[in-house]
Amino acid sequence: EILSGKIVSGQVRDRLKQQVAEMAEKFPGFRPGLAILQVGNRDDSNLYINMKLKAAAEIGISANHIKLPNTATEADVLKCIASLNADPAVHGFIVQLPLDSDKPINTEKITNAVAPEKDVDGLSSINAGKLSRGDLGDCFIPCTPKGCMELIRQTGVQVAGKRAVVIGRSKIVGAPMHDLLLWNNATVTTCHSKTSTLAEEVGKADILVVAAGRAEMVKGEWIKPGAIVIDCGINHVPDTTKASGKRVVGDVAYTSAKEKASFITPVPGGVGPMTVAMLMQSTVESAQRFLEKFQPGKWTIQYNQLTLKMPVPSDIEISQSCVPKPIDQVAKEVGLFPDEVELYGQTKAKVQLSVLNRLKNQPDGKYVVVTGITPTPLGEGKSTTTVGLVQALGAHLHQNVFACVRQPSQGPTFGIKGGAAGGGYCQVVPMEEFNLHLTGDIHAITAANNLVAAAIDARIFHELTQSDQALYNRLVPSVNGVRKFSDIQIRRLQKLGINKTDPMALTKEEVNSFVRLDIDPGTITWQRVLDTNDRFLRKITIGQSPTEKGFTRTAQFDITVSSEIMAVLALADGLDDMKKRFGRMVVASSKKGQPVTADDLGVTGALAVLMKDAVKPNLMQTLEGTPVFVHAGPFANIAHGNSSVLADKIALKLVGKDGFVVTEAGFGADIGMEKFFNIKCRYSGLRPHVVVLVATVRALKMHGGGPAVTAGVPLPKEYTEENLQLVAKGCSNLNKQIQNARMFGVPVVVAVNAFKTDTKAELALVVQHAKEAGAFDAVECTHWAEGGKGALALARAVQRASQAPSNFRFLYNVELPVVDKIRLIAQQVYGARDIELLPEAQEKVALYTKQGFGNLPICMAKTHLSLSHDPEQKGAPTDFVLPIRDIRASVGAGFLYPLVGTMSTMPGLPTRPCFYDIDLDPVSGGVNGLF
Repeated sequence: EILSGKIVSGQVRDRLKQQVAEMAEKFPGFRPGLAILQVGNRDDSNLYINMKLKAAAEIGISANHIKLPNTATEADVLKCIASLNADPAVHGFIVQLPLDSDKPINTEKITNAVAPEKDVDGLSSINAGKLSRGDLGDCFIPCTPKGCMELIRQTGVQVAGKRAVVIGRSKIVGAPMHDLLLWNNATVTTCHSKTSTLAEEVGKADILVVAAGRAEMVKGEWIKPGAIVIDCGINHVPDTTKASGKRVVGDVAYTSAKEKASFITPVPGGVGPMTVAMLMQSTVESAQRFLEKFQPGKWTIQYNQLTLKMPVPSDIEISQSCVPKPIDQVAKEVGLFPDEVELYGQTKAKVQLSVLNRLKNQPDGKYVVVTGITPTPLGEGKSTTTVGLVQALGAHLHQNVFACVRQPSQGPTFGIKGGAAGGGYCQVVPMEEFNLHLTGDIHAITAANNLVAAAIDARIFHELTQSDQALYNRLVPSVNGVRKFSDIQIRRLQKLGINKTDPMALTKEEVNSFVRLDIDPGTITWQRVLDTNDRFLRKITIGQSPTEKGFTRTAQFDITVSSEIMAVLALADGLDDMKKRFGRMVVASSKKGQPVTADDLGVTGALAVLMKDAVKPNLMQTLEGTPVFVHAGPFANIAHGNSSVLADKIALKLVGKDGFVVTEAGFGADIGMEKFFNIKCRYSGLRPHVVVLVATVRALKMHGGGPAVTAGVPLPKEYTEENLQLVAKGCSNLNKQIQNARMFGVPVVVAVNAFKTDTKAELALVVQHAKEAGAFDAVECTHWAEGGKGALALARAVQRASQAPSNFRFLYNVELPVVDKIRLIAQQVYGARDIELLPEAQEKVALYTKQGFGNLPICMAKTHLSLSHDPEQKGAPTDFVLPIRDIRASVGAGFLYPLVGTMSTMPGLPTRPCFYDIDLDPVSGGVNGLF
């Protein structure tokens, strides 16, 4: 019987086509990827490659042909191979042999450079070694032997127990064919041209595979009757009857052999078509292995074991006692590809936004926001609880979980607050990396912000000192006799209603409109920034140098994290969106009352360049080895106080539909949580499943009438001794914050963060009050001292709550008038009777409504130490009128922020700043101190 490779390979291709279609259905947008690397331009190689490309296209494999010139060096080829090894879209690739180069190239070195998991030709030493050891399920087999085995299977004859003879010992066919038959339980003999008893050995073979490269070397009379004969040879012999003067024959004398064999392959049309089919099959197999290994949401993660000590050491001692996993390992564990990760040393990395496109069809996980009751000045442990919760969910309950937290400012780190990496056995590590420069995002914001500030004053100066024509000549210079508008200048012309692209076509009036922003210095809202607490920069005079010709004005420095650029970073959903938001940022008004934007200043593109890396989230890990995104850190008063939308979106895709993403909202629920819902969720389109509300006995005692709590001062005895009356009275604040969370339709779990001075009765009382106030559940937590183990009850409560019905809703419609939106927040969230707009705020309402900004969300800038505007009013005050001193606009970020009372956007240093305790270790050179 004739074994037709054409027929069998066609069946293989049909099967592969179906498998590829099933992959695409299960993983939308996915296609197996094959790369073919060719050096030179040999005609025979071009022919073979075209056959492979055609087969790939028919099956649905994405095939890419990379062609290097015949001048390519060995280094050039190795560089190309390294790139293909790292490309996650390439699941298999082959180097087309022979290499047609003018330069000496070691073929063995080239084939061994191919990653074994992508070596679908099976030519690398690793794959050959695995085959020789019998690891058939963990290697790729060269395509010709693999095709031969498929043809043998088609006969229905059992290989096991048969005598097989392989003629030929090449690395491509003979040697791997021997191994393949051997591990399929045949008794195998390898012969070659020097075998003296060749005819005798052939006569013993039940299965004969010939790959000697000699025309009709094996005679029909040698063959055992009923044997299976597989002829791999392709030879040309003279034939005067053919137009070419030659014909193709195999290594077996076909005419005589077919009279004795039970099955035989013809030449051509036998083994040849199978080789290409097997290449396609190996590529599909490689893609299937890739999907199994990198299936979204399928994590194989190694957790770190904590060694708990009592008493609990300092935060930095704990952090530095931990040996973090290499960050590229963390990235791999959570399903990120190598080309999606940019390493910044061993413990931090940036993640490319392209991962969102790759995972766009994957379902999101559960979205959890951690907030708190109105805090004391010491903080109540939201960050610690966030980390403790993810450690419990991940390291102890083995759920896919990501924490998404803000990057801290160095101002507070060296000032009064210290670090923000969590605390105790619930930290992001290394904490010194987390609290200091990280990957430079805040420095990029500082540079970008101050570029805008410099552009504002420079533009005012130049407009005051130059004529229209002089300005125009400098703004649109002639280069080699040609004037051309830049893209950003075209946008300004369009904004002005000037639909011209030829700089020579503008009228004098149009030139005037184009070159003069006519900024009113009194309306400038854009300030310079610095990531250091420096009270003496709160009010400064700029322009005092004689070169500024007397054009001075009063200005100020803010802290970097208060910059609108930080808020834009946190709310953008991609690089393009961030750039558009930059362009919309309003920095001042013209003397005619028109808003002046960053786009008008011509600085938008430059800002995008400065921020192109900062837009990528930063990957770190917790003490117990769970992944963390650290990205953006906007102020929680004049901005929305939440980490980035991008980090949350990427994390939600990576954890998969059954996983969890836990993020933290700044300050208490009345500020950070309200802005998380009404601003962040409105722009992101994400919907939260659970609110975790952190409460402490200490804060509730304060709200119950306890004495003031001051950083750096020992706690009064009311906070260190049991006082159930104070706790019960202070629960009014807890009740109100639970009510605030439930107002948005989301289940609330109260985490009672236990301190060593709390008594069992006090903690039980808080849990009871929380449940009575409508919390889904309330649990005591000891994660600060015990790590994730101490938050297990909280993690289980969050799991249950995430399954409960959630009817998320916004508090207000953005189309409402500005005053109505402010009033709704004041009355519904804070408990105010009404609001009062002072004259300056009234003017701003009219101005922003006229300028078209009235439909933006509201971001209240209010004290975090009280539900009211007065930090001294504790508990849950009511019947107060909330005064609105002023209103400002962050148009690029996308909100208006009313100012309630007086606050500074540039903190100062205390008498004894945190930096007193920070230094380099004289032995290790590492960081010592108390962050």
